[in-house]
Amino acid sequence: MATQVIENQRENAEVYTDPVICKQKSLELLKEINMPNGLLPLDDILEVGRNKETGFVWLKQKKAKEHKFKKIGKLVWYDTEVTAIVEDRRMKKLTGVKSKELLIWVTLSDISIQDPESKKITFATPAGLSRAYPVSAFEEEEVEKEEVKN
Repeated sequence: MATQVIENQRENAEVYTDPVICKQKSLELLKEINMPNGLLPLDDILEVGRNKETGFVWLKQKKAKEHKFKKIGKLVWYDTEVTAIVEDRRMKKLTGVKSKELLIWVTLSDISIQDPESKKITFATPAGLSRAYPVSAFEEEEVEKEEVKN
């Protein structure tokens, strides 16, 4: 279903398919909407698209990926296609992202920072359940390691 939605949004969208540019564009997007830069730790990104008129964005990666956010001990799963409508400090109508809660995977549909002063980021499910975590838990960890090497 996500693929069809992407096709419908393609007409007026900026689309990138070079893996290096895709990674760069995904980071630029997070910065532009004031979200932490480690929120989408995707590998082998094949395509990034954004329709600025509708706010619709999509990222396609070679294969689904699990990522553990070490600072909060949370395992998150990213499908081969991740889509969302973006606005300042918010990603809504999110598809392709799940969080492991105890023994089950829970679909996430909304990620937002309601109050920047609180330094909390809230993740919500389609059923309306939500949890807040420190924004710092989603800052890019790889950058710190690379700086130590140089």
